[in-house]
Amino acid sequence: MSSNPADTPRFAIAIDGPAASGKSTLARRLAQRLGLVMVNSGAMYRAVTWKALQENIDPADSAAVVAMLDRISIHCGETGMTSTITIDGVDPGDELRAEAINSNVSAISAIPEVRTLLVDLQRNYLDHTSVIMEGRDIGSVVFPDTPFKIYVDADEAVRSARRSHVGEVDSVAKRDAADSERKHAPLVVAEGAVVLDTSHHTIESGVDAAIEILKQQGLPLAES
Repeated sequence: MSSNPADTPRFAIAIDGPAASGKSTLARRLAQRLGLVMVNSGAMYRAVTWKALQENIDPADSAAVVAMLDRISIHCGETGMTSTITIDGVDPGDELRAEAINSNVSAISAIPEVRTLLVDLQRNYLDHTSVIMEGRDIGSVVFPDTPFKIYVDADEAVRSARRSHVGEVDSVAKRDAADSERKHAPLVVAEGAVVLDTSHHTIESGVDAAIEILKQQGLPLAES
């Protein structure tokens, strides 16, 4: 990983929100504008799901998934301004967007031991660099003390259309329920987060709105 200068305080910008709210695109564009590393926490959960399916483990069998965690090696890093993840030296790549992953990632994400392991890996990024991290519990669990929090949302119909546009057919409502109702680290609007509704934003106007929010939250901005 890259390193900040020793005298530069490292910080995290937390971008949370439900499926297809636009948080990944927003976080990526913000990272480009601000010159920060963008970390996709969802890719970590998808990677563990991918590995479980590779080993023919039922994602609903939490004991088997936890046992798998003890024998695999997960490495999180970065390439350029984007986070990377490998498991046992393998980058799952585009397989992370497969329908089987979409259908099972909520079950994997609900396992406390999975979340504990991945949250530690997510926090480790701040040992090396400042980040924009997107996910579902970044402002509430991973970096609860950061003052820089945005909760990205959009109308359910808009989010469903976005999923269909990229060829993903899983139910937004079902995914919302799974993420919001799980016992461990449910999807919530974190304390101190500002809600940004992207339903009627273009990508660039959404980024502009997010930058205004971050300015109001006190982030000193020097855009790239």
